[in-house]
Amino acid sequence: MTPKAVFWDMDGTLVDSEPLHEAALVAALRSVGIAPPVDLHERVLGIAAGPVYEMLRSEFGLDLPFDDWIVRKYDHYLPMAETLKPRPGAIEAFNALRALGVQQAVVSNSDRVIVDANLSAVGLIYPGMRTISRNDVREGKPHPEPFLRAAWLAGVDPADAVAVDDSVTGATSGLAAGMRTIFWPEAPMEGPPGAVVINSAEELRAQLGL
Repeated sequence: MTPKAVFWDMDGTLVDSEPLHEAALVAALRSVGIAPPVDLHERVLGIAAGPVYEMLRSEFGLDLPFDDWIVRKYDHYLPMAETLKPRPGAIEAFNALRALGVQQAVVSNSDRVIVDANLSAVGLIYPGMRTISRNDVREGKPHPEPFLRAAWLAGVDPADAVAVDDSVTGATSGLAAGMRTIFWPEAPMEGPPGAVVINSAEELRAQLGL
């Protein structure tokens, strides 16, 4: 059955942006003389910019102030954003739900500037669209606040909503918010306890009643 509301993560879920984030992070690290670790992707997937910065400071000796660091990273990222592609099947599902009148929102751990650039690049912007960035909440994922804010904006009970996310961090947030949570990782992996794990757009549509 189609849910009353569906709240989508952005990076890696709606858009295939994780490779761009990694490329920008690698370029920014190298620009300050830091060799990126081989497991960088796994360590930062779904994590907001602030905690990533603190990890880089404590473990790799990054000594730039946060504001200088994030400008450096975004200077690498934003020119690449126009090359973004949707994750196959995701935006089609979003638009199908929209046509049915299902309440939706994009719930991201990225900063507002990235949310707007990414959604614009794939043409997923329309009047009245609800988007929650890391700048719109006090606590980012895995805290439940981002998904709870989406439910509040949509005027629905969290128990009547579905969260869709590609990271364990994001799925944990959806579960903590009391939502049925679909974990759709980029590569097959075990999800957090309680999440519905899928591995294809076809499974996604079936879980959303499409």
